[in-house]
Amino acid sequence: MLIAASKAIMDPNRNAFMRLPKTVRFQLMVVLSCLWSVIFCASAGLIVWLPGYVFAHAVLLAIGIFGTSWVFKTAGRSLSNITEANK
Repeated sequence: MLIAASKAIMDPNRNAFMRLPKTVRFQLMVVLSCLWSVIFCASAGLIVWLPGYVFAHAVLLAIGIFGTSWVFKTAGRSLSNITEANK
């Protein structure tokens, strides 16, 4: 189950970015990797230094999940708009 879920996001031949040009795919994945790096670093800092702020960790995780979801949905919508405009 985890392998299938990770392939849905990380495999460029299966995810929502598959029809985008490779350079755009790369740029979006770099932005998402930076987003998740900041979230994990901030979460690690919160857990190590301020264990009482578990709520902030949950908020950061939710921001990452919804941000990733938004990027994939926006890419799918913009791709359909581009293909319709080219017809």
